[in-house]
Amino acid sequence: MTDDRDRDAAGRPRSARPRDGLGRPLPYGAAGVEGIPEDLTLAPDGTLAEAQRLLDAGRAFQAHEVLESAWKAAPSRDRELWRGLAQLAVGLTHAQRGNTVGALALLKRAEDRLGGHAGDTVAGVDAGGLRAWSRALAERIARDGPAGLAAADLVPRLRSRAG
Repeated sequence: MTDDRDRDAAGRPRSARPRDGLGRPLPYGAAGVEGIPEDLTLAPDGTLAEAQRLLDAGRAFQAHEVLESAWKAAPSRDRELWRGLAQLAVGLTHAQRGNTVGALALLKRAEDRLGGHAGDTVAGVDAGGLRAWSRALAERIARDGPAGLAAADLVPRLRSRAG
């Protein structure tokens, strides 16, 4: 049996299929939205600026990819903060897709990870404020479902106004 899946030189799967604006795979050859390069490397300020730009544009899946790159490259002391931010963006992606269960699970994971950094200041991230925002959004989704959310309800501020 041959493995004709798309793999990189090390044999790891690649995400070469085109994707829609919510990150769902499309058939090969379909026109999708521009993805985030897998080898993206930005400084923390650049990562947050790009992720915020994508969130503001309703592209939480792509913001997650940017934040995931930072998580994987972060020093160990900051890794869980970046992971929490990436999970927050995935939770928003699930909410955009109408997936209540996925949204609640990822928003809870984000809340838990951000809680460990509530007093930290990494690139102006308001981890405590984002944790409270994530909890409030999860409570609203659990109560009302994601269908009644406006696009603006799914756009957190990653940095405090001073950051």
